[in-house]
Amino acid sequence: MAETEPYENALDAIPGAHPYPRTSRYHDAEIGIHRQPDGTEVRYTKRRLLPPLDPTGPDSDLNQPHTVGAGERPDLLAQRYFGDPSQWWQIADANPVLDPGELTDEAGRVIDIPLAGGFPGGRGDRRV
Repeated sequence: MAETEPYENALDAIPGAHPYPRTSRYHDAEIGIHRQPDGTEVRYTKRRLLPPLDPTGPDSDLNQPHTVGAGERPDLLAQRYFGDPSQWWQIADANPVLDPGELTDEAGRVIDIPLAGGFPGGRGDRRV
């Protein structure tokens, strides 16, 4: 009986295959290859760098403000605005925070919610 290959090996056989789905924040991240001393290749995702945020720049109209209410969480906001709680990272990317919990830890805080197609690599982004 043939042995089943791991998912990663199957992707290696498909030219141009990417290990992350289109809805992942890592979909457009570059994949690197590290060669160990024994010749083994190890694939890894390179750092995902974001463009600097400029609240007065030409892209500022690609976000809508949201005033955080008591008990809100990034995943709940993603469900409300994008229909998918796993897209919380789009909200985190549109705001200058290191910890996504900072987005909603203070009721009354105003945060940016990216509009569909407004943030590079975002779910609604049509530039593929």
